[in-house]
Amino acid sequence: MPQKEQPAAKPAPVAAEPAKPATPPPPPVAAAPAPAPGGSARKSAPADARVYFVDLKNGAEIPSKVTILFGVEKMGVAPAGIDNPNTGHHHLLIDAKLPALDRPIPSDFNHLHFGAGQTEATVTLSPGKHTLQLLFADTDHVPHNPAVMSAPITVTVKQAVAEKEPPAKAAPTAAEPAKPTTPPPPAAAAAPAPAAGSSARKPAPADARVYFVGLQDGAEIPSKVTILFGAEKMGVAPAGIDNPNTGHHHLLIDTGLPALDRPIPSDFNHLHFGAGQTEATITLSPGKHTLQLLFADHDHVPHNPAVVSAPITVTVKADK
Repeated sequence: MPQKEQPAAKPAPVAAEPAKPATPPPPPVAAAPAPAPGGSARKSAPADARVYFVDLKNGAEIPSKVTILFGVEKMGVAPAGIDNPNTGHHHLLIDAKLPALDRPIPSDFNHLHFGAGQTEATVTLSPGKHTLQLLFADTDHVPHNPAVMSAPITVTVKQAVAEKEPPAKAAPTAAEPAKPTTPPPPAAAAAPAPAAGSSARKPAPADARVYFVGLQDGAEIPSKVTILFGAEKMGVAPAGIDNPNTGHHHLLIDTGLPALDRPIPSDFNHLHFGAGQTEATITLSPGKHTLQLLFADHDHVPHNPAVVSAPITVTVKADK
């Protein structure tokens, strides 16, 4: 009888690779203004670093009030004032041309700064067409060299139409409880009890959250997959940076929550993104896997209350 092959060991996560667009390429990036005399020295950036809008395409129709998610690849996010190599923070240009790339980006209604390390923002736009563009910049708000910026996109905000008030729905009776339209997300695992000699935990807003961007419980995914991390009401900062209401992402794979008053372990089941990364490409073996995000402070200790996603289960199908 032929000998069964041993299952392959799980390879360690590898660096993110740019995804190939399934749609026509975006409009070309506008030519950068010429550097002005006496401009600031610019921090270097990897030649293949990029920023992009998550799930927002050129030509999209959007509501007046919209939450925009920012993605960054091959660089980490760090708050303004933090001078770590290959890091920066997001700026959103609205109906504006690129500013001078060797000077600090202006700060006004057309140049929105996210210097706390935010990776998303809710903005309100007037009806009509608008151009949007992302521009990454360093500790002093000066774009990198080469500039890390998205292509500009055009979006359309439609005039809101007044709607009639729908008839009030009767409250469900005790005998007939309301049925949810979709199944609730899986509940977060109970937090382990604090241990003696534990670390002091940094506070976090009660409504802060982390979440998987575009990845749902029960999804089928390829063996090699890029996972995007979202954070709301908190900023991203590299490990070692002790700014209020900031932290960095950790991805838990096939494991329960660790002790929340101690540094998160670092191994193949507890992946750290201490450079401020907001996405990662990982390789998983065929079968079912549980994934969970856990935010933590500059010392890798979860906040109080813990900023943690609900665990999700994904299935990796075997390659044919």
